[in-house]
Amino acid sequence: MSLAGKKIAIFLEELFEDLEFWYPYYRMQEAGAEVIAVAPKIATYTGKHGLPAKADQTIYEVKVTDVDALIIPGGYSPDYMRRTPEMVTFVKDVHQAGKVVAAICHGGWMLASAGIIQGTRLTSFFAIKDDLVNAGADWIDQDVVSEKNIVTSRTPRDLPVFCKAIIAALS
Repeated sequence: MSLAGKKIAIFLEELFEDLEFWYPYYRMQEAGAEVIAVAPKIATYTGKHGLPAKADQTIYEVKVTDVDALIIPGGYSPDYMRRTPEMVTFVKDVHQAGKVVAAICHGGWMLASAGIIQGTRLTSFFAIKDDLVNAGADWIDQDVVSEKNIVTSRTPRDLPVFCKAIIAALS
């Protein structure tokens, strides 16, 4: 399936899970999408395992109308992301626009902070299950869950099916 003509934002903050950033980044490009790394500032951020990634745009520059989807990687970065109100608002606005919002691992924290998971079936890394359930989600332990315009997965092991589900949601 081709994503030619699609533009995908992927959030970036310190201590992202390296594979959960880079695998979707390159997989979406391979499918034909333009992918932009969006962060609080233009800088090089370091993943949990030491891989660097440079932001292309700041959260203050990117607009919901500019993108077709948003990917939120896990690691420790979502804890930093949700401290930037504009990043939380962007998640909510992308969702309200009916565009794809995809989160893996601890990325689900951003969905909870944005208030978009009430009554939604989803998955995540098991350690944040209680947080998501307390935010109103119907959490299930499954490699990938797609409901409405939200795609979620658990861990780096799920990346192939996570990316496949994102591509399907955009096709």
